[in-house]
Amino acid sequence: MDYLQKTGVIENGFVSETFSPGPIRSRHKLIVSLLRCTSIVLVVLTLTGSFWWTLSVTSISSRKPFRGYRRLQEQLVSELFEIGDLSLGLSRSRELEFCSEELENHVPSFNVSDGKEYNRHFEHITKQNCLLLPPVNYRIPLRWPTGKDVIWLSNVKITAQEVLSSGSLTKRMMMLDEDQVSFRSMSNTFDVEDYSHQIAEIIGLRNVSYLAEKGVRTILDIECGYGSFGAHLYSHQLLTMCLANCEASGSQVQITLERGLPAMIGSFATKQLPFPSLSFDIIHCARCKVQWEKKDGIYLVEADRLLRPGGYFVWTDPITNSQRSHRKKDGRKKWNAVRLIAENLCWVMLPQQDETVVWRKTSRKSCYAARKTASPALCSKKRDFETPYYRNLQPCIGGSNSRRWDPVENRRKLPAAERSEELAVDRVYWRNTVTNYWSLLSPLIFSDHPKRPGEEEPSPPFNMMRNVMDMNARFGGFNEALLQTGKSVWVMNAIPAKAPNTLPLILDRGFLGILHDWCEPFPTYPRTYDLVHAQGLLSLEYAEKPRCKMTGLFAEIDRILRPEGWVILKDAISVIEIARSETTRFRWEARIVEIEGNSDERLLICQKPFLKQQSS
Repeated sequence: MDYLQKTGVIENGFVSETFSPGPIRSRHKLIVSLLRCTSIVLVVLTLTGSFWWTLSVTSISSRKPFRGYRRLQEQLVSELFEIGDLSLGLSRSRELEFCSEELENHVPSFNVSDGKEYNRHFEHITKQNCLLLPPVNYRIPLRWPTGKDVIWLSNVKITAQEVLSSGSLTKRMMMLDEDQVSFRSMSNTFDVEDYSHQIAEIIGLRNVSYLAEKGVRTILDIECGYGSFGAHLYSHQLLTMCLANCEASGSQVQITLERGLPAMIGSFATKQLPFPSLSFDIIHCARCKVQWEKKDGIYLVEADRLLRPGGYFVWTDPITNSQRSHRKKDGRKKWNAVRLIAENLCWVMLPQQDETVVWRKTSRKSCYAARKTASPALCSKKRDFETPYYRNLQPCIGGSNSRRWDPVENRRKLPAAERSEELAVDRVYWRNTVTNYWSLLSPLIFSDHPKRPGEEEPSPPFNMMRNVMDMNARFGGFNEALLQTGKSVWVMNAIPAKAPNTLPLILDRGFLGILHDWCEPFPTYPRTYDLVHAQGLLSLEYAEKPRCKMTGLFAEIDRILRPEGWVILKDAISVIEIARSETTRFRWEARIVEIEGNSDERLLICQKPFLKQQSS
């Protein structure tokens, strides 16, 4: 059975419904109050009558309406839908209250630290029962590519002193100009272009532009500063994921995402990262604070699990420079320990330049059997998970049992799975779908804007959004279609922990992704994504034995979504109708859209309003 048959998709065109239940907040309160004061007999009679009346109006509204009466018709039908919802026990809840100001940068699952290690802890998404407001002077981010180099100071939590005193290599390349922070490619002591050129030379390439020809596609940048290394590599078609701890102020992840660059909260502490084994072509650490030699090298073992065969581990640190006569004894001890662990992992050290050392991971499994010492040992098949979800760090070498063991330099342009018939069908489907999605992303969808014969709406600009979250990415087809249609986006492809694990395929296609349980908060800061998309997620999570409430899921979407950001949900009619009633709690504009040729599913298009705090 091919992909179309599995999903039940026949056509990809979209047609707006003749009416859409709009937000009727004040009327809702009045209706509920009146209904509570009415006798049970009168309620039953009223609901019965309203049900048939709704059907009648719905039938009439399917014909061509008079433009002057359309708004009145939609309001009337919307009110009747509210009464119908009450008869089914689905009365709309009140709007959520606003959170206190101190929570405006709240990260539910990472706001703890024991002082040395930044451990993730579980916090159920339903605990957040309020809406986060943006900072007082928050402004909509500048569009890409301008927003890559300039951000609004008030949009992130960082002080002017932190901007001026940032000490790491890439943090130094910031300038404060009144209400903006600008980013440069060089400082008095560091030049990103020269630095990346140095890394390419160590690997044996003329310059960084040849990395893609070498098979390099994705980089994991540990403690990335503010993303300047990744920003430079992006201009060479290389995708860099920034990974850093949760920070109360001056956050590397928050600022990198504000620039429109990939980033997420995470750390080498006690848990494995939620990526598949053999995921990244390069792991980069420039003066990061990870103590690689600690705990018998278990952090390097985790880095080895994430590296593809033939991939590169790049470490820039003062202790690696053997020419410095003032190197301290503890620095020499650390350096010798790291070199020994790397050797035991079958990494080959390439010629060093200055403070930068590059190791190349072995491409041959036979190397492990030929080692002088068998420590660390290879993981058994029972312990070698393809994609662990925050399991405890393993002291054994992972990934050697994977069928995806394919050296970077020998990797085909397309992974074998991508040449399958199912993905070919998936590609056609998403290309048509994205074209139709994009035409709907306009505030006009929530209005009565009448079209004249032959009049076409202007298409939204290609750079209207940058950071995209796909909550149920499956093969990454949405990601691919956005890029092929010329949209200036990057996509975080999330695979729900409850869904089949297709994340390895997504990473093999050169995209970014993560395994995530959507009953838990996502590891990011508030207001970091422009578009949140989910196809089939609501049915997956709530069709049978839901583990968490839909309100909690929507609260998490609202937390990570920027003001004026968009939500696109495609799912079965039953869950879309419930989801539509939830949107009123979050003050979103929302509209249900029919899918041509598909009577079982609907689209729910939403836009988050820009609600402002009052300055004190």
